[in-house]
Amino acid sequence: MKERKPAASSSALARILTGCASQAKDYGKCIAAKVPEIEHNMCAKEFLAFRACMQTVVISSLSHLKKQAMLGNQMQGGLGTPGALSHAYVQHPPLRCDIPDIRGLFYDDANKFLIAPTADRILYWKIAPSTPAGPPNSDPVNEGPVLSVRYSLDHKAIGIQRSRHEIEFRNRETGETCIKKSRADSETILGFFWTDCPTCDVILVKTSGLDLLAYEPQSNAFRMVDSKKFNVSWYLYTHESRMILLASGMQCTLFTGYQFSAGGIVKLPKFEMLMSKSEANNKPVLAADDVHIVTVYGRIYCLQLDRINMSLNLYRFYRDAVVQQCTLPTYSSRIAVSAVDNIIMVHQIDAKVVILYDVFLDTYAPVSAPLPLLVRGLPSNSRQATQTADNQSSSAYGGTIYGEGWNFLVPDLICDTENGLLWKLHLDLEAIAASSSDAPSILEFLQRRKFEPSMVKTLCLAIVRTIILERRPLITVAKAMDVVLDSYSRLMKVGGGPPGVRRTHEQNSGQSAEGSHMVHQEPSPATMFSPVANPDQASGVASRSVLSNSGVENAIARTILNTCSDSDEITNEPGATSEARSGYEASDAVNRRQVEGEESRPLSSGTSMQHGAHAASVAISPSEMFQSVFALVEDEMIGDPAYLIAVIMEFLRSASKAGLKAPPNLYVMMATLLARSNRYAEIALFVSNKILEPSKELAMQLIELGQQHSPTRKLGVDMLRERGLHHDYVTALLQDGYFLEALRYARKYKVITVHPALFLEKAVAKNSAQSLAAVLGFFSEFTPNFRTTSDFGRYRHILSEMA
Repeated sequence: MKERKPAASSSALARILTGCASQAKDYGKCIAAKVPEIEHNMCAKEFLAFRACMQTVVISSLSHLKKQAMLGNQMQGGLGTPGALSHAYVQHPPLRCDIPDIRGLFYDDANKFLIAPTADRILYWKIAPSTPAGPPNSDPVNEGPVLSVRYSLDHKAIGIQRSRHEIEFRNRETGETCIKKSRADSETILGFFWTDCPTCDVILVKTSGLDLLAYEPQSNAFRMVDSKKFNVSWYLYTHESRMILLASGMQCTLFTGYQFSAGGIVKLPKFEMLMSKSEANNKPVLAADDVHIVTVYGRIYCLQLDRINMSLNLYRFYRDAVVQQCTLPTYSSRIAVSAVDNIIMVHQIDAKVVILYDVFLDTYAPVSAPLPLLVRGLPSNSRQATQTADNQSSSAYGGTIYGEGWNFLVPDLICDTENGLLWKLHLDLEAIAASSSDAPSILEFLQRRKFEPSMVKTLCLAIVRTIILERRPLITVAKAMDVVLDSYSRLMKVGGGPPGVRRTHEQNSGQSAEGSHMVHQEPSPATMFSPVANPDQASGVASRSVLSNSGVENAIARTILNTCSDSDEITNEPGATSEARSGYEASDAVNRRQVEGEESRPLSSGTSMQHGAHAASVAISPSEMFQSVFALVEDEMIGDPAYLIAVIMEFLRSASKAGLKAPPNLYVMMATLLARSNRYAEIALFVSNKILEPSKELAMQLIELGQQHSPTRKLGVDMLRERGLHHDYVTALLQDGYFLEALRYARKYKVITVHPALFLEKAVAKNSAQSLAAVLGFFSEFTPNFRTTSDFGRYRHILSEMA
């Protein structure tokens, strides 16, 4: 027997209890308050917080203890090795922008430009839709300090903030400049941005309020349109949402909001963010870096970090109210936020791990345990570098994971200002799928994803095949079928399916319209956000940032602040079961009651996205299910046809529930499996009750199976007749020797596609001159030019010999 190591165990337990003392205390208080009454999910919220904290502590400890073994020579905090476990990663190589003499890096979210000013030029890279590999573009500018840079939406002008009191606008075609200044004695300029609002082109954000300016490119001048006066401490703006939040008050917790879109100007209701106090008389000030705007599943959220409570408060926007949606635990006061594929990433900077949240779920628990962020795609020689793990200043790629120079650009970009690198964040969906044995839940999760659609589809099909081959309980298989087919059904309803796909009932006629920026009743299926740099951060990329991620196609409640479009309401998310949707809709119902009224409507941004492109490539059609699942597992389950038959029955039930047509070959497979088990009576029952949907393919298979069971053959022949397949029916009658019945049927329905020789051969085989004469007479009358064919002369000679 191995000796136990109580010292090591007690040390690990001590680390957990020390790091999670607050969560353990809350959980203990909750249990103590409810004992002896015990119920299911008692103190679930406190338990989940305690568990997540323990996982974070354990993973952090393991990361430290196994750093040499697992990460080898790679950088501290999670530079990935082959096989290292992680659910999030950045892909090597990054965009390199480490050009000599640049004066900081800035991100223009409206144009998706990464900008690097030098003494007399502006260098920029277009980073969307993909990271460029070539050299940057450039524009000449005057010398001087640069606090922020933004190009106009038509790319005809450049705005450069030179100081907290001056912005220089430069016409790119003529080189002319225009200077806008603030009153140096009473106000400062916090920043500016371009807009597609019909009444103004540029918004100047000052400590005294907003200036709305119209730009006249011919004269390179600006005209004041309006001025909104109030005190502003700092601001947050995203171009894709067209929404600006202005902070004020002693603690910077009072917010005023506007939306400047192509539909006009909308003022949001004022609201206040709540902050916990560490002491009774202490009044913490909310920092700009602690507030983010993201969009997930087409909904705009404002995320506020509560450093004392170590949590993220999620606020949702309505036309006449702002409601706190939920609170996500962060287990740390030093975090960064990203959003990738509708998943909120919370980066714990100190622990160097990532927590994933899917706000589609009403539990608001992490998707998985906190795991390190990896760097993938490094060349093999880099993995054999000689740097040690303790060397934090350099690594295989030349930087440090979660280093001081890392600035997170929501949604999915990381700018390493110290090394001049731009990384893009990714989700490892395969690792996430492998981390759970709950196949229906994983399928729901995957069907809500939109990046790498072909990989997502392949992964979903592999999961369905696996649960069938493993002979999981039928209830699990049924739930998985419901998820897959329900997702495809919703795709068909919004008109995103491939042409020619049939449904069992008429589809809704409502389709999404694009291009509108007005206030609407329903939300849009997709949107994008991105960050804006604030001159308060001087040089460097602004870490106060917002989401630039396009949303998923469906599932947005009526009263949410939306990011675009005037589409009809879509009530279900792709891949969501009724249980998951009901939880989300219940949450929406609570919020609607809080903001009920005529004005409780979402706002739309200036972005419009199409429904079909993404969803059509992620959703799995019934035909694809047959080709990639049932056709592949049939041979491997030849010894247990009963289980596969039960699985097919669940698939047919799900398809009927979703209003989808199952492929005919699936009915053929089911009839074959039933015949293989000598369950011919069930075949007859299923055919009569239309469980096996009639088709030519099924009828021909029944005729073939009828070689061993004549009633089954008759079912196939009758199905040909009922389907009006006259040629095949006549051919089947001839094969059975009923040539006179076939002749009468051919005369009645004018079947001229069956060759006369088939009838004549059957008449000769019967050795009846009367029958042969009747067939010759029929075709002589019914078929033009039959008398001139060789068959007529041949069989007329045979008839004369028989007579």
